[in-house]
Amino acid sequence: MISKTKNEKNYIQWIRKKVGHEKIILVHAGGCIFNEQGEVLLQRRGDCNMWGFPGGALELGETPEMAAVREVKEETGLDVEVGKLIGVYTDYDAICPNGDKYQSVCIAYELSVIGGELYCDNNETLELKYFPLNNTPKLFCKQHEELLEDIK
Repeated sequence: MISKTKNEKNYIQWIRKKVGHEKIILVHAGGCIFNEQGEVLLQRRGDCNMWGFPGGALELGETPEMAAVREVKEETGLDVEVGKLIGVYTDYDAICPNGDKYQSVCIAYELSVIGGELYCDNNETLELKYFPLNNTPKLFCKQHEELLEDIK
């Protein structure tokens, strides 16, 4: 992996210092982890107290696959391997609780657990739980709802 400068390690904070709350495009990567019963892992998020798939924004110098692996480790404690591409979900506007505006591009993969243990930090992740595909809670955004429909 390439060496990252201070600005590359937290691209979103760096760019927000330049543009404030103006709308930007953010690329996110993550995906679906299934257990042996075919249930999918969801994360109750600390920022909105709602459920979604694990994943997050790419940093400079990362591929979507690298970001998915890093974000899933940070949010769940699991080490994953990236499998097939499920879909790319675009053209969604969002506003963060702090007023930051962005258009989200979400790249979702099938992810296989290769190590680690489920872990909630009670900050970014409040709860982790496997759900049957036909009995999931309401998801926090339209992209995740479309991803759920695509894996059913």
